Amino acid sequence: MDNIPLSLPLLLDGATGSELLKRGMPAGACTEQWVLEHPEVLVELQREYVAAGSNVILAPTFGANAVKLEEHGLSGKVDEYNRRLVALSRQAAGGKALVGGDMAPTGKFIEPFGDYTFEMLVAVYTEQALALELAGVDLFVVETTMTMPEARAAVLAIRSVSDKPVFVTFTCDENGRTLSGTDVLAALIVMQGMGVSAFGLNCSSGPDGMLEQLRRLTPYAQVPLIAKPNAGLPHMEDGRTVYDCPPEEFASYAKAMAEAGVRIFGGCCGTTPEHIAALKAAVAAVDFAALPAVEHDPDVIPCASETEARFITPDVDVGETIECTSDLMEDIVEAEENCPQGALKIEILEEDDVALFAENQYVVKDALCITTDVPELLEGALRAFQGRAFWDGTEELEDAFLEQMRKKYGLVIL
Repeated sequence: MDNIPLSLPLLLDGATGSELLKRGMPAGACTEQWVLEHPEVLVELQREYVAAGSNVILAPTFGANAVKLEEHGLSGKVDEYNRRLVALSRQAAGGKALVGGDMAPTGKFIEPFGDYTFEMLVAVYTEQALALELAGVDLFVVETTMTMPEARAAVLAIRSVSDKPVFVTFTCDENGRTLSGTDVLAALIVMQGMGVSAFGLNCSSGPDGMLEQLRRLTPYAQVPLIAKPNAGLPHMEDGRTVYDCPPEEFASYAKAMAEAGVRIFGGCCGTTPEHIAALKAAVAAVDFAALPAVEHDPDVIPCASETEARFITPDVDVGETIECTSDLMEDIVEAEENCPQGALKIEILEEDDVALFAENQYVVKDALCITTDVPELLEGALRAFQGRAFWDGTEELEDAFLEQMRKKYGLVIL
């Protein structure tokens, strides 16, 4: 794997938050601030994970972005906090494990559902990604993601400051949908199109529920999958949060997950160093070389909207071209209702079209072809589209530019 001095499979660490709560952190505290005030607790926990077999530990920078820190009255602390927290994890790793820079949701939604623009999200993540890069992380982990705009913004931000590996994990319900309605299969298609090093799921549920969703991803995954489930679903006992999946049961899913394409294993809420030790033993018992290879159909091309996975063939029929007017939303909805091919074609002729498209792109459900003869307009539209679009070649653009768009935004070139 790019720039990782370790071969797969990889073992991540287990829970940080639930373990810190058990070790004295008050509920509702700013985790990052509390850790810096009680560094010995974090270092001891992460040393336990390394001793249990973790190849990668995550710096406790989950909420160390400007939006989350400002909620705790800690504006202006992004650089300092990320640097100090990474240094603590580096100390705990002791050269025996890699340190991942952990990036997580801001909780902000982009227009028209929230008051943030996509570029504001990119700016928030760029500030944290640069701080983590300067702090010397070995890789980046974008986790517990619930919206496509946050995942895309984080990946674009990281790629603007670093060429280190990027892992992305979403969290979903039992139907494979995130809180914002995105199918995690669509998320896989978009993220691997943008060049992430690995993709998977974290939090969500216990390993049984997660395995079901990972199997949906298997036929389409071109990158290693990540499984980082909770220790079962939490429930309250005597005023405490209790997780009902013990280490042996948790680890018993390792072989089935490996068969589904998982090569990066770990634990989320409720997991402990004991869970990671059991998981290490279970992963070590898997003969990865003997697992059957997954067949991919070369004629099926994965595309996606912000919420839906869509599959096209090289001879896809896109129907009538849609122009960007004040009726764009209605035109998209009507075209999808009347378009049996399952693909749309939207034309971008000027800057105002990009703005109109950005306002209405969330309505798109089918595979999308964007057409224009102006490179800057194509990039603007691809940046605004929270899915994976395709290019059918009816307009002429330089091959080198199209290749750049493929690498950066996952553009499918037919």
